Amino acid sequence: MRDAVIVSTARTPIGKAYRGAFNDTQAQALAGHAIHHAVSRAGLEGAQVGDVVMGAALQQGSTHVNVARQGLIRAGLPTSVPGMTVDRQCSSGLMALAIINDRVRGGEIDVGVGGGVESISLVQTEKMNTHRFVDPWIHDHRPDVYMSMLETAEIVAARYGVSREAQDEYAAESHRRTHQAQQDGRFDAEIVPLPSVMKVKDKETGEISDRPVELAADEGVRPQTTFEGLQGLQPVFRDGQQLAEGLCITAGNASQLSDGASALVVMEAGEAARRGLSPLGCLRGIAVAGCDPDEMGIGPVFAVPKLLAAHGLSVGDIGIWELNEAFASQVLYCRDRLGIDPDIYNVSGGSIAVGHPYGMTGARLSGHLLVEGKRRGAKFGIVSMCIGGGMGAAGLFEIY
Repeated sequence: MRDAVIVSTARTPIGKAYRGAFNDTQAQALAGHAIHHAVSRAGLEGAQVGDVVMGAALQQGSTHVNVARQGLIRAGLPTSVPGMTVDRQCSSGLMALAIINDRVRGGEIDVGVGGGVESISLVQTEKMNTHRFVDPWIHDHRPDVYMSMLETAEIVAARYGVSREAQDEYAAESHRRTHQAQQDGRFDAEIVPLPSVMKVKDKETGEISDRPVELAADEGVRPQTTFEGLQGLQPVFRDGQQLAEGLCITAGNASQLSDGASALVVMEAGEAARRGLSPLGCLRGIAVAGCDPDEMGIGPVFAVPKLLAAHGLSVGDIGIWELNEAFASQVLYCRDRLGIDPDIYNVSGGSIAVGHPYGMTGARLSGHLLVEGKRRGAKFGIVSMCIGGGMGAAGLFEIY
């Protein structure tokens, strides 16, 4: 197998779903923006890209009919470049990167782009196609496959003793860390500002108008967030399969619904050296694992040990961790169950503060881990996340 290295990363800022800067921006445009700038940062011509793989969890509407192919066309790459879209729900962006990494290592291509995109604003709406969404046999035998993510987060909190207070403390810290990272410019090497036209509704008249904007930073961060303020929010879940009413999951301690895209360029190591590029690092390996769907949030506690064992490493060998903040309940349980030092865990906050465009997140976390890990002098880092339906994924990165 050849050596593959990651030579660039680029992403959009993350917009608030429905009421943010990208609430009328096509997913193809989001993906195209990230792909174009990742390729440009690597000093490549579009025709030199061997393949593009993008993750997307909601593949319909503007993410329908292979959004990776549409995104690369929107990015200005020629029609000779192929594209493929993959779906492993919230790990889709990480899995897309892994596919490209394997294609380069296997000698099938010398250069590829892996990433992810999601437009929740345009897809997760009342027009979303749920016709025959539920399979009758699965409904009768494993209904938890269709369980609301909110209910699974409530179950994890109750089953493993994660208190409402601990969840709100974690959520407040996520906003604090993200705001500090923004103030320090620690996202600047990843984000490329994106002009757009957003829809704005007048509160008094109900009239909808267009407003040109240019988003340059993740817009979900709330620096004023406090533990006391979060404690005043009411639980949002009701009428579930197992629970009639939730006790602790609120809008404040769960990830935000968001829009965005991220991309990374993977290149054969010798080719990168010939081009005089300074790689960010490399993806050493991936592990995925299944678990019961009703506690899907703990998936990382199964995936991470598999990954570490495969590479002869321990938790103590990892210098930086990015574990997606789907819900504070699960991200806390995973951290403590795995024995991870909080000081090197989601060091710049996470999806509770910046938002979670499902297909994008795995790619975003990978890019940030490489950039921030280098700044901190870490040798190895892990990106991990829970996955809807009952799974976990984890990727091991070596940081140069």
